[in-house]
Amino acid sequence: MQLLALALYHRDGRKTPRVLRFRPGALNILTGESETGKSEVLSIVDYCLGRRAPNLPDDLIDQTVGWYVLLVAFADRSRMVMARPRPTGASTLHAFVRTGGESLDIPQAHELIHNTNVAALRAELSARLGIEDFRFQPPTGAARNPFDVSVAQASLLCFQSQNEIADQTALFHRQTEPGMAQTLKDTLPYFLGAAGPEQALRRHRLGEAQRAQRAAQRRLDDALRHQQAMDANGLALVRLAEREGLLTDTPAAPTTAQVLDLLYQALAAAPQTAAPLGLRDRRQELSEERRLLREQLQEFDDALAAVDRWQQQGHAFTGELHLQLDRLKTLDLLGPERQHNNHLCPMCTQPLQHPDPSAQDISELTDHLAQELVQAQTLQPVREEHRRALQTERGRITERLRLNGAQLRELLASDENLRNLQEQNLRVAHIQGRISEALTRTGTDSDLTQLSNDLALAQENAATLEQLVDEDDVSAETERRLADIAVDMTAWAKRLNLGGSADATEVGISLKLLNVVVRRPAGRLPLTRIGSAKNHIGYHLVAHLALHSYLRRNNRPVPGFLMLDQPTQAFFPEKPRDASTVQDADWTTVTAYFQLLNDVVQFNEGALQIIVCDHANLADKWFQEATIGNWRPDPDGNRRALIPPEWLD
Repeated sequence: MQLLALALYHRDGRKTPRVLRFRPGALNILTGESETGKSEVLSIVDYCLGRRAPNLPDDLIDQTVGWYVLLVAFADRSRMVMARPRPTGASTLHAFVRTGGESLDIPQAHELIHNTNVAALRAELSARLGIEDFRFQPPTGAARNPFDVSVAQASLLCFQSQNEIADQTALFHRQTEPGMAQTLKDTLPYFLGAAGPEQALRRHRLGEAQRAQRAAQRRLDDALRHQQAMDANGLALVRLAEREGLLTDTPAAPTTAQVLDLLYQALAAAPQTAAPLGLRDRRQELSEERRLLREQLQEFDDALAAVDRWQQQGHAFTGELHLQLDRLKTLDLLGPERQHNNHLCPMCTQPLQHPDPSAQDISELTDHLAQELVQAQTLQPVREEHRRALQTERGRITERLRLNGAQLRELLASDENLRNLQEQNLRVAHIQGRISEALTRTGTDSDLTQLSNDLALAQENAATLEQLVDEDDVSAETERRLADIAVDMTAWAKRLNLGGSADATEVGISLKLLNVVVRRPAGRLPLTRIGSAKNHIGYHLVAHLALHSYLRRNNRPVPGFLMLDQPTQAFFPEKPRDASTVQDADWTTVTAYFQLLNDVVQFNEGALQIIVCDHANLADKWFQEATIGNWRPDPDGNRRALIPPEWLD
């Protein structure tokens, strides 16, 4: 896969898109002044290929662009358009995908819609690249999650940003991000062709088989350990069971087999554990009867209290009647005064506003009170009789309660044996529980034989898979392929006269370090011990050029392009506005670096595309022919950059 065009669409959808065309199978140089958007080209391509968290600057690009579109071509001459909308927030999962033949080009602005997502975009792109559909399984015990191998990992080999290309501690794109270094170590053997889905599956199955082997070993060890514990504790359990009456006639010194038989007998010989049903029922009946008698006694006590209150109220009423009658009887002493006009005052003979009661009225009232007193006195014998009846019945209830209590005491006294039986049953249940647990943990000879057979099968399965994995020998095959890459790296490092390469026997890539290593007779020299940014950039260049040349020769499923940002930054004293105006730079070495890029492209005969964004602008004919954009002001002073000036109006 190589890049054909990169297009930016304005957010209003009306302006003409900004299109940057690339030449497949060739060196593409994008040169220009600083702050024209050259470095952002790499980030935009990375985003279009499905990166979830974009690394796009929040400047004029983010303020004006609505869609980012990438047009790519494959070896079968088919094409694919991948578009991502301007990310909202930290990331976006929306995407637009269109496939077609050689006539497919960038779409019109109104055609850009969300018709897929990032996962589907990556899946489609991975399939067209030829990346096999498999899930990488980390080694057994590794503290990381499995993942699907896709273009997400392959694209890490295709980019070198401005900071990465001069980094002496890391060789690959995004290597310093959390988890990325291990991802590169896991997938680089596959992209080199040293490992594939079969090896990953075998390693996964080997890990599962080794876990099964360890589990079988643990089960057998546990069974043996419990059997040894039974030899020591089994006899003690037998003696406890014998003491509680579960066993009789036990041998003085039983063998291991006899101990097991005796324990099974003790577990099966359960004594009578339930209390006699008649005793329980009788005690329950007496308790229920006692409860009812207490309720009845309380009812009689309440009734007697009511009668007593009634009696007291009657005595108080009749006493008051006697008192009033005695006072009213004085009226019998009146003579002619009985005929006094009660409407006149007896003292002043004046008319009364409210007439006094007449003597006749008072006499009638006295007669009425006398009748009520007679009636109240006739009720007294009735109340007394009722009270005596309540007391008699209460006495009967009291006697029944006394008899009930005596019967309960007798029953509890006879229940002593039942309590002893219950305590014994608790001890028996405890012993039988211990016996059951011991027998559960202890296997028979046949169980141990089965566990031994299971372990032997697990060991055989693990050994077979381990032999297959050893035959794959992914590590050795990876080193062999890295050695093939080192041949070109060594030659090109010497060509650029990089530091430490003069007496180097080999310049290669260390999978363990994920960095360049220079091997010399005096010993190995990692890139971290080689000074000068010039050497750091130079070794990055030869490493990636040799790696991509190997990938192209072996038709590996990695995109066939390499994007480099500012490979000549080490040759200028500071970040220049326009490197072409710097006179004292080492232009000879700069030319040598670009010449190597051009030669490697020619060496790969169209299979490799290199895209370089840089400040340098050489006058050489081949350099000018490779230039796809010169973002410097035109003769009229108009600014040329990734974002057209009219977009900023």
